[in-house]
Formats: sequence, structure tokens, C-alpha cells
Amino acid sequence: MLHDLKIVVVMPAYRAEKTLEECFRAIPHDIVDAVLLVDDASDDRTVAIAQRIGIKVHRHPVNRGYGANQKTCYAAAL
Repeated sequence: MLHDLKIVVVMPAYRAEKTLEECFRAIPHDIVDAVLLVDDASDDRTVAIAQRIGIKVHRHPVNRGYGANQKTCYAAAL
């Protein structure tokens, strides 16, 4: 927590297995309270990787597109 504010990183994801871990490692975890990933029905290992490294995952059952994924990210963060 930073100055009584909660900091949440939201990660929209679709087929992100190749970049997810590197992106997660780049987060300044000393000031971030939570990391959320919204998976847009990826058919790769995105969800498994996110769960393995401790990211809370929200998943769309069908691909809804980038805009809908962003909306879910914002709703999940609040």
C-alpha cells in the first residue's frame, strides 16, 4: 500500500504464455498490493502460468475482444 492507497495491477491477456512471466517480474511488487489477470479465453498456457506464479485469474469463457477484456479488468480491480 502506498500512502493509504491500494495499488492493483490489472493485466488483460490473450495467448500471453510467451510474455506473461517476464511482464510479471517487471512489476514493482514492493508497492503493488495485488495483481489480477483477465484471460480472454486463451487456448494456450496463459492461465496455467498465471496460476503457477500466483496471479489471481478471471477468465472469459469465450473471447470477447480487447475492449471487453479491459472493462472486466477495471471491474475486477474495483
